[in-house]
Amino acid sequence: MKNLLVAGALISAACSCKRNIPDVKLPFTDSLEIFTTPDFVLGNYDLVWHDEFNGNSLDLTKWNYRAEGTTRGFGLVSRDNVELNGNGQLLIKVTKSTDGTYQIGQIGTQDLFETTYGYFECRAKMNKSIGPHVAFWLQSPTYGGTANPASDGAEIDIFEYHRRKADSVYNTVHWNGYGADHESDQSASRHPALKEGFHTFALEWSNSRYIFYVDGVETWRTNSGLSKRSQYIILSAELNGWGGDPATGVFPDAVEFDYVRVFKKKN
Repeated sequence: MKNLLVAGALISAACSCKRNIPDVKLPFTDSLEIFTTPDFVLGNYDLVWHDEFNGNSLDLTKWNYRAEGTTRGFGLVSRDNVELNGNGQLLIKVTKSTDGTYQIGQIGTQDLFETTYGYFECRAKMNKSIGPHVAFWLQSPTYGGTANPASDGAEIDIFEYHRRKADSVYNTVHWNGYGADHESDQSASRHPALKEGFHTFALEWSNSRYIFYVDGVETWRTNSGLSKRSQYIILSAELNGWGGDPATGVFPDAVEFDYVRVFKKKN
């Protein structure tokens, strides 16, 4: 099982966007390299929450199942599609039943853990099949209540991934709900190594901006839709068409999360 060593101690959719999406080619070539939390975080932040996904069952003191029994796009959300593999990883699966129906999985820290600002990081291995898009994101419990993301919060997609562009990862901020007032901003970065192995995806959120990272390298920063209220964490697999036609996919498929960690700036 993995141990979390931090500073020598054991602690740790498709959218209509406001601007064009640039491709930022990251300077990585070795898909087997294991990337971990950058030194600037370990030196300036304290670990306040984490899950290493050790054991054989989801820690329900840290996570709740989310949207159970609802149909999102092509997929029915089921807790059966969330499992620990016993080797230190959480799998969120997309499956297809013999009758042709699809199932997906989601979990979140709603009602258990939410916070304002900090450095949010996961290490994950991407799914392999056309159809799903997978994500690590933050949501506010009052999202879209008024047209003020500072007080209502935002949807902050720390990463979204699908195999239609297998070398690309997307960062998106949504605010003002999902109706007529909805706004969003998005960027994409790419490098060939994303298709294989584990990679880190992170957000540094302050009272003035969001900064996004892949494998410890900054890929985008923005102050669009800046939330100044507490938000909770979500891990999900979606099947809404953005990742391609699921009829062309091969299932079961899964995203594997090796850990999720939240750090707060030292006083």
